[in-house]
Parts: sequence; C-alpha cells; structure tokens
Amino acid sequence: MDMMLEIRNLDVRYGGIHAVQGISLNIPRGSIVTLIGANGAGKSSTIRSIAGLNKTVSGEILLRRREGDAPVSLMGLKPEDMVRHGISLSPEGRRILPHLTVEENLLLGAYSRSDTDGIRADMEQVYDLFPRLRERSWQQGGTLSGGEQQMLSVGRALMSNPDMVMLDEPSLGLAPLLVKEIFDIIRRINAQGKTVLLVEQNAFAALSVADYAYILEVGRVVLEGPGAEMLENPKVKEAYLGG
Repeated sequence: MDMMLEIRNLDVRYGGIHAVQGISLNIPRGSIVTLIGANGAGKSSTIRSIAGLNKTVSGEILLRRREGDAPVSLMGLKPEDMVRHGISLSPEGRRILPHLTVEENLLLGAYSRSDTDGIRADMEQVYDLFPRLRERSWQQGGTLSGGEQQMLSVGRALMSNPDMVMLDEPSLGLAPLLVKEIFDIIRRINAQGKTVLLVEQNAFAALSVADYAYILEVGRVVLEGPGAEMLENPKVKEAYLGG
C-alpha cells in the first residue's frame, strides 16, 4: 500500500498536559482516514501538529508527496511550509475572516500560489462543490449561516490545491441535513483524488465514509481498523454509537 503520510511516536504537550502520547498513524494515498474519540482524546492536537500549529511536539511526521518518493520529514516546519508540501487544514471552529467576502476568503487559501489560471479553475471547482458559496460570493463571510461558513472553511482549504486535506470537526454544530451534505462532499473531494484526514465526533458519519479509522482515548490509539469493521465493533458501538 502506498503510504502518503506516516506518523511515528507523536507526542504533544501543553505545559503539564500530555495531550498525545506516542501515537502512530498511517495515511494511505487516496484514502479517507478518520480519528474518533471523545473531547480531550488528542484528535485535534494530532491534526494541528501535522499542520505545524503545535510547537511542543516530538516524534516523526514523514511525507511521500508522490508515489515512490523517499520520505521527507515535516517535523518543525511552519504551517505555511505544510501548505507548500501539499497539506491543508480546515480548522475546528471554521476560522473564516468575517469582514472579507466569500471570494476573498477563498483567495486567502491560495496565498502560496501564483498560477492565476489554476487558482481560477480551483475556485470554479469549489463553487461546483458548494453552489451556495457561488450564490454568496460577494457576501461577507460573517453573514453566512453556520453551515455555509463550514463550507467556506472547507473550500478555503481546497484552494491551495492540496494533495491531502485535513478536516477538523466539519459537522460540529450543524443540523442533520447539513451533516449529510458535508459528508457527501467529503466523499466527492476524495473521489477527485484528494487524501482526507478527518477528525470528527460524529462517529457514525465518520466511520461510514472512512477507509480506515483510529480510535483515540486520552492521547493514545486504543483501537484501529477499516471503517466498516469499526462500525460493527462492539466496543466502538458501546462507546461511540449509542450501543
């Protein structure tokens, strides 16, 4: 199997808090991999570390951007370096800029690029994925609904034309119909050739789309396997799927 990203013995600390305790993950190229766990399990700390947002990190983060490449270490790189290496993040809480228009927010996602034609083509792809953003392209981001802001956050992450997009709690606070729409779009993003790393508290929705899943508890991986198998696992059912 062609591994795009390998995480080895990742440790993350915040002061005296040992948030991630030596976890290892494999992200195959072209797959959807999900991290499942309760609040405080270490999911967001892991994804933020891969994005270069955490400073007190040890272990290995290895990237093979193309099949057959020798692995490149990403440890210690800044967030903008991660984007240049083909990894982008749609963060928890959306973090859009409320006083900029939808289109201006999207263009910020392409800040590392200079290929004007490619940027315009990717903007069209984002608008095809999210027709509501096209309708609201000149509307200020802060006036959008919560679901529309989430779409904008995901769209902005796609504007760097990443090889891998990381989505941190994309369904948080959304109504059930919008949750279904977001997960349908995650499938479409993956079908377009993007590798997806998904952090999500909605375990059923995440496991339903994931090729592979890691279950985290208190900073450690306690269970892993194909998403379909995890949906049927008695321990996962009891802890995360309401029995």
